[in-house]
Amino acid sequence: MKFYIDKNSILKTASLLLLAGLFCMKASAQNQPPIAVNQVGFLPDAPKIAIVIGKVSGRFLVKNMNGKVVFSGKLQASGVADFNGVKTASANFSALRQSGNFVVSVQGLPDSYPFKIKPNVYADAAKASLKAFYFQRASTGLPEKYAGKWHRAEGHPDDQVLVHPSAASANRPAGTKISATRGWYDAGDYNKYVVNSGISTGTLLSLYEDFPQHMASVQTNIPETGNGVPDILNEVLWNLRWLLTMQDPADGGVYNKVTNTNFDAMEMPDKDKTPRYVVQKGTAATLDFAAVAAQAARIYKAFPKQFPGLADSCLAASKKAWSWAQKNPDLVYDQNEMNKNFAPKITTGGYGDAVFTDEFLWAACELTISTGNDQYYQSVNVLADPAMPLPGWSQVKLLGFYALTQNQKKLTGKAKTDLPEIKKRLTAFADGLLKGLSAYHTVFGKTENDFGWGSNSVAANQGIALIKAYQLSQNKKYLNAALTNLDYLLGQNATGYSFLTGFGSKTPMHPHHRPSVADGVVEPVPGLLVGGANPGRQDGVNYPSTVPNLAYIDDDRAYAANEIAINWNAPFAYLINALEALQWKF
Repeated sequence: MKFYIDKNSILKTASLLLLAGLFCMKASAQNQPPIAVNQVGFLPDAPKIAIVIGKVSGRFLVKNMNGKVVFSGKLQASGVADFNGVKTASANFSALRQSGNFVVSVQGLPDSYPFKIKPNVYADAAKASLKAFYFQRASTGLPEKYAGKWHRAEGHPDDQVLVHPSAASANRPAGTKISATRGWYDAGDYNKYVVNSGISTGTLLSLYEDFPQHMASVQTNIPETGNGVPDILNEVLWNLRWLLTMQDPADGGVYNKVTNTNFDAMEMPDKDKTPRYVVQKGTAATLDFAAVAAQAARIYKAFPKQFPGLADSCLAASKKAWSWAQKNPDLVYDQNEMNKNFAPKITTGGYGDAVFTDEFLWAACELTISTGNDQYYQSVNVLADPAMPLPGWSQVKLLGFYALTQNQKKLTGKAKTDLPEIKKRLTAFADGLLKGLSAYHTVFGKTENDFGWGSNSVAANQGIALIKAYQLSQNKKYLNAALTNLDYLLGQNATGYSFLTGFGSKTPMHPHHRPSVADGVVEPVPGLLVGGANPGRQDGVNYPSTVPNLAYIDDDRAYAANEIAINWNAPFAYLINALEALQWKF
């Protein structure tokens, strides 16, 4: 918004006062709320907590929107102080099972943001977190019928993509034009990266594989809705068909990405007319591709009428990628080194990874399950390393473990023999997450190490690990713990933000997301999870705080805290949809 101030002193004074008011509003929006709560709401039988900041005792009330008190209780001091030394207390109203709209009230403080208690309370947000992938589609326009006010023209058809000199081969010399249509834009930018698509696509396929009946009921109003295939699989297929174009048919290797030479301006997709390239093949991209293609093969096999031959094509592509990786087990995508030797220089995201034991493990597990051939499993030493690192784009080991436990009836040989130990390690990992809670009564955020680039995805991936432990044990302590991380993401945190666009009273309005910046619509595209608190502040923006869990700003320049990304939305979509599916288990 711009203000034009003329020479009239009265108008000038009024304008300056208005500017000052807006500045104060913006500043206060960044302050800690006195009562932090999940702004979407709570399932009737699930735990319900709000956090009161700066108090350790006293009473709280829960009131409906008419001001009637429906619940009262005593505040309980948290066991630990916040990172800034401030003490907190929890208001536990889990016994309140009445449906309706409510606020938490503490004498002397403003009421909390409103929230709902009702069955299926997360349904709309869960659906939006999946619909977000539709809004990320490349090579197609988004008609108003499906995209509402966020409709837009087609951008990046990607049917004339150039083979970059780094990717040149005998059958595809530099400058060869290939088709690499469809796919999802990776994040706030318009490029498409195989490595990040790997974990994102794999996570969504796992969501369907873990909860097929529930996910079959979730319709997202996309062009394919009603074709006899669950919409989550319809959406994944848009990206999967692009991934299949990224494999060199001559040798099975997979290009790292489709990209411009530089990041686009903050413009709509159809405004970019710069050349697009596929760049160097790499071991990480090829193995991530192999894993996803194998996983997709067994899932889409159930839909031969809608997708004839797709499952067979995916499995053949997966095997070919695996064979290439066996011959090229350590080919690192090093963009800086590549730029020393080839032109034009590429300056977009690298997703460079130099350790591939986890990618080999994931791909071997998925191929073992989908082929029934234990030789893939035996080719890697699955139990050699006891470390259990949380999944991320560069660390996919646990995706293999998740796949094995979900498909345990299909295992034979050594994979079947190792399964008890794998279950034991997954459960122990979840038990480690349960040790203590943050000052906000959440599993996530106990240590400063939780807060970095994409910290919200850490919370979501922790939630997935806890749900996996629940599936193995049926112990509700894991389910309750997973719910605390959803509470964190939807408002029970130090910033007071619900980090999912479009859901909550205080939600990001200025994500680092080119369509949301350039489309002329006040509200950002809904259903996008922003990165979250990041004291690293690598974008150079002046954040209101450097305290780890307060280092966040709603500013479209702040790509280190306020960008969106498919590998952040995917675990969030898993977490919230899984909790919807499991709501009757609380």
